[in-house]
This record gives sequence, C-alpha cells and structure tokens, in this order.
Amino acid sequence: MNTENLVFDSNGLIPAIVQQFDTKEVLMLAWMNAESVELTLSSKTTWFWSRSRKELWNKGATSGNFQSVKAIYYDCDQDCLLVQVDSPGVACHTGERSCFYRQL
Repeated sequence: MNTENLVFDSNGLIPAIVQQFDTKEVLMLAWMNAESVELTLSSKTTWFWSRSRKELWNKGATSGNFQSVKAIYYDCDQDCLLVQVDSPGVACHTGERSCFYRQL
C-alpha cells in the first residue's frame, strides 16, 4: 500500500482505530496525518496527531505505555485505518486499559 493512496480529510487527518492484535480488543481511536503514518511505519510504534495540541505525539513517550505495531489495515474507502498493536500497558490517558470502558 502506498500511503499516498490514503484519503485524508480536509484537515489532512485520517482516523485510526487501535486494536490489541491478539485479543482484538479495541483500545482507542486517534487521528493520524501523513507524517504520523510514515513515522508509525518506520518506527513500528504508534504516532498520532493531537488535534488539541496541534502536534505529533508518540504513544508511550511520556507514559511508557508504547504500542508495538504488528499490522496496519485500511478500509475499502481508504479513509480509515485499523492499527493492530501489542499494547502491554494501558492505552487510555485516564489509566484504563481501553478508552472504551464506559457503556451507554
């Protein structure tokens, strides 16, 4: 897959669903720009674009909870990513394993 074929939104972003590779647990949803996609591919750890801080961030750089990338898939419209990782620690900034810990 050539990353040039990915479809980014008008802000240059693409949503990335992060999933534990072996259990298929959904850990988080974050946003990537072209640079964070390239950094993720080259470093094999997840990089995202912070919409609030307007900067790149490497998941785990401050918390120590790095996510080791196992595979990256894109959907049929090429406008969403599924990033399968090995995430031995928590994924959510609240300290929860997954950002999806509350049920409606």
